[in-house]
Amino acid sequence: MEITEVSINLMDEERLKAFANVTFDDVFVVRGLKVINGNKGLFVSMPSRKLNDGTYRDIAHPITNEFRIKMEKIVLEAYHEVLAEEKSQTAANSK
Repeated sequence: MEITEVSINLMDEERLKAFANVTFDDVFVVRGLKVINGNKGLFVSMPSRKLNDGTYRDIAHPITNEFRIKMEKIVLEAYHEVLAEEKSQTAANSK
């Protein structure tokens, strides 16, 4: 299974930096991943829903740690690319 597309929606919040949608093999998409600024830096949080007891449960998540690491790397790379593009556009517009 290959990640064929990552779309990033930047957010202007202290901890929540972006939402991401990830497409697999051009046929399946998982929406609602979050790029979070945690105590140890950026990480990717899987889409989740709040249960009746107040806890959160992932809706979808990688089965293997190897794939989780691969997906997080790809999503964070896409996040940094979009962030750099926005910064360069902001700099160009302020001239």
